[in-house]
Amino acid sequence: MIRRFVLSGIFAMTVAVGGNIVLGLLGSGQPLMAANAQQTEATDAAPTEVVEMVMGAEDALITVIEYASFTCPHCARFHEEVYPDLVENYVETGQVRFILREIYFDRYGLWAGLVARCGGPQRYFDISALLMEGQREWVAGEPVEVAANLRRVGLSAGLSDDQLDVCLTDSSHAQAMVELSVAEAEADQVTGTPSFVINGELYPNMNYAEFAAVLDGLLENAN
Repeated sequence: MIRRFVLSGIFAMTVAVGGNIVLGLLGSGQPLMAANAQQTEATDAAPTEVVEMVMGAEDALITVIEYASFTCPHCARFHEEVYPDLVENYVETGQVRFILREIYFDRYGLWAGLVARCGGPQRYFDISALLMEGQREWVAGEPVEVAANLRRVGLSAGLSDDQLDVCLTDSSHAQAMVELSVAEAEADQVTGTPSFVINGELYPNMNYAEFAAVLDGLLENAN
């Protein structure tokens, strides 16, 4: 069963993110990031850019947008069983342009998104793969344990402690990520993860054979 989420809940999360996000020193026993529900006054600062994470040829005939959560077990299974073949057979061959958009069910998913984005577009998909592969391990435990687990994932991907400190205390980036996620999911009428928008049409979770059939059909029609 596809994991469901409620957009109003994510809007509430945006309010929380709009409060103070504080880096907790692991040795202090505090969570890596602790959000409170106190709203801050609006500022005149320029909005933070949230980079679209894309792989594949710009002129590909097909664009696949995956909506996924780093804490969704169905998403982890898709990335284990379907995603590698999809990338090898369609993205790397220039037929598909692939975009990954994050959905945030919970703070752990948001923290993971900050870690994934910490290395920039060049490292994003590699770090995302590590997060999906090790989901059962890093998501277990109390907030301070999850924070430490995510830091280890980032370090294993070649990020530095200083880089992670900066990324995980960037409250404006975190808030922008949540707001954009809500807006994009609402626009594409996404109600669960993983979901896929393929050349503008919404699809539910699929196995590789089903996914390949959709892509092959579109390619045949295009030719």
